Amino acid sequence: MDWIEIIAAALGLIGIGLQIRQSHWYWLTSILMVTLYIYVFYQSKFYADMSFQFYYLVVSIYGWYLWLTKREKSDSETKYTVNRLNGKQLTASLLVSSVLFIAIYFILKRFTDSTVPAGDAFTTALSITATWLLAKKYIENWLFWIVVDAVSTALYIVKGLYPTAILFTVLTILAVVGYFKWRKEALQHA
Repeated sequence: MDWIEIIAAALGLIGIGLQIRQSHWYWLTSILMVTLYIYVFYQSKFYADMSFQFYYLVVSIYGWYLWLTKREKSDSETKYTVNRLNGKQLTASLLVSSVLFIAIYFILKRFTDSTVPAGDAFTTALSITATWLLAKKYIENWLFWIVVDAVSTALYIVKGLYPTAILFTVLTILAVVGYFKWRKEALQHA
């Protein structure tokens, strides 16, 4: 299993670089990565994270489609532009995340042998929201990812998934970089 986790983590690192650069190839890399992580998370009893991978697979296909088809022409290149959430959208995103957390936690606590149901539910709920925001190219996706990646790092250390913990440490740092890069672009576009 270790080599599968290492390959998945490597694809995650490649993917985050593509995501920061806003390359549509990010989504294909993510499709490959999540396929491997389904197995890794099942083996380590991260059931909500495993289930999230199926959702992520579907949203990755949707995101790839959006990033390829919803493009705006600019002077030098064609791309799908970065957006910002308004107050109502942010409130709705946080509310959806909270409801998802409660539902996922209940399922994990009641129906599985998960040893980290609260952490698994928390990171999965926020990841679901963050992935949707990413597909729609809302800059706030990065803020969600910073929280998810930092908490996930601690969870993966606890569960002994060290290559994945290293990946998520790097992802936390790169999520900060991604936020500022996208923010700069959003300010230039405005």
